[in-house]
Amino acid sequence: MTEFLTIAEASRLIAARKLSPVELATTCLERIKAVDPVLNAFLLVTEERALADAKAAETRVMSGAAKGPLDGIPIAHKDIYNTAGIRTTAHSKLLEDNVPTADSTVVRQWAEAGTVMLGKLATHEFAMGGPSFDLPWPPARNPWNADHFPAGSSSGTGAAVAAGMIMGGTGSDTGGSIRGPSALCGIAGIKPTYGLCSRAGVLPLSFTLDHTGPMAWTVEDCALLLQAIAGHDPTDPASAARVAPDYTLGLNAGVKGLRIGVVRHFFEDDHPASPATRLGIDHALEVFEHLGAEVREVKLSPLADYNAPGWLILLSEAYAVHEPWFKTRFNDYGELFRDRLALGGLIRASDYVQAIRRRRLLCLEMQAAMADVDILVTAAQPAEAPKITEVPKWAMLDKPNFTIPFNVTGNPAMSVCTGFGAGGLPVSMQLVARPFDEATLFRAGHAYETATEWRKKRPALVA
Repeated sequence: MTEFLTIAEASRLIAARKLSPVELATTCLERIKAVDPVLNAFLLVTEERALADAKAAETRVMSGAAKGPLDGIPIAHKDIYNTAGIRTTAHSKLLEDNVPTADSTVVRQWAEAGTVMLGKLATHEFAMGGPSFDLPWPPARNPWNADHFPAGSSSGTGAAVAAGMIMGGTGSDTGGSIRGPSALCGIAGIKPTYGLCSRAGVLPLSFTLDHTGPMAWTVEDCALLLQAIAGHDPTDPASAARVAPDYTLGLNAGVKGLRIGVVRHFFEDDHPASPATRLGIDHALEVFEHLGAEVREVKLSPLADYNAPGWLILLSEAYAVHEPWFKTRFNDYGELFRDRLALGGLIRASDYVQAIRRRRLLCLEMQAAMADVDILVTAAQPAEAPKITEVPKWAMLDKPNFTIPFNVTGNPAMSVCTGFGAGGLPVSMQLVARPFDEATLFRAGHAYETATEWRKKRPALVA
């Protein structure tokens, strides 16, 4: 069944002219029609655009002019990425009729790489307010059990990839919005180093915490997707002036000789994770050791010390983005986003400045902690996915999360599935590398995936 191929597998078959991009796109469109009425992962399916993209890719392949490994690969975009002539809503009533005139940089880059765009994907409202049931579209659901939460805010991308509706998609990550859905939906997703990928044309939430990045079924697929979007963009003022390496070169180098530090107190003491989550991480560390890596424990400041400045900065900057609308269209926001955003309007300038100062100290701490390790390992989510109707409005303030520390520091971090827990729902670990060392993340994640069986299991809903 072609919808369950990985990007790498499909790319090889397309290049060998054993798989038609039109056939592949058609299969994915059929899967969307069959499955998405239950999952609500898509806000808009662009069938005509997809078939046109696929036909163009097929023509290139047959004429020997293929653009590369992403030519003919079906993808979709989180609905905060501007798409020229195609509605971009941020899953909000405020933008339900918004049609941009230009693509975001990442959308353009993937299009130039030959991807086939199937549509726009559900998000939490403006990438923070969810799961919400008072918006023009319902929230996305978890393919492993549709009664459960797929996490957010890149919820549609996580659900669509796991369900085989797309092979890869865009996410954004301000406090964990790529890694959270990747973890709860059992896929791979990377938040690259701050500044590696352009945010131009992506609706902002927090200017100094926002990251763009890819989500896919495997680590290898994430590497292929990131390759096409990594690099300097002068239209994004935070973009780093760096040339990205070839992320596929070291994928099969293994982990022998790598030094892996486990931040155990994050998920054992600071915010105790579920037994299945801890078991998955412990087993992953055993796999790494068996493959030749050296594992040691690393101590950082308590998880709450990273969350406090992270959330204060996020809420302050989100309020700054939305203040004009917040004052004039207050009731057009959904309840969750409106109430969460209101906190930002109560934060004093002095508190924001102190959070920025604290952030700098935490960046220095992280730099020192990683001076003699190549990878950090910790949890990505505290447990398996909860029921979608049981997610607290103030969950972000209840207990510290595992992902925002690396938005605070800007380090690259990714979620990798480590098995399944209660009810057959996925659990995951989080891998973290030094700034701009995504290649080592991919190397470690790919070694783990190829040494285990988890990538062979798909949600029963679509199996």
